[in-house]
Amino acid sequence: MTGDSSQPPSRLDEIAAAATRAFQLLPTTPQNTSPPATTSPARAPHRLATDEETVERDLMKLVLTIVELLRQLMERQALHRVDVGDLTEEQEERLGSTLMALHERMTDLCSRYGLTLEDLNLDLGPLGTLLPPSE
Repeated sequence: MTGDSSQPPSRLDEIAAAATRAFQLLPTTPQNTSPPATTSPARAPHRLATDEETVERDLMKLVLTIVELLRQLMERQALHRVDVGDLTEEQEERLGSTLMALHERMTDLCSRYGLTLEDLNLDLGPLGTLLPPSE
């Protein structure tokens, strides 16, 4: 941030200030944290529940979710580059057909494991869903 107070703060300065405030709310050392108040006796941590029959499907769901996230990010970047005019017509065609082929392959892989593209959109609780709504 510059010393000139006549200019409004930039978006990055606002984000940096918000991050600083958030980190100031965190305890500085483990000793500064207090254990959560519980009335029940301590119990063993939850174990990962696995079912031998669904392990492969669940693993594929995780892998395909990551690939779908990356595919959507690449697609958005490609659209941005097209909007900016950063690509030749030939590059736009190649990029479009590559993204379409990738989308078809994702659909094929999902159907092979009994999934849909909607199944890959993990619910992150208060943060919402992992993937943006499909347009």
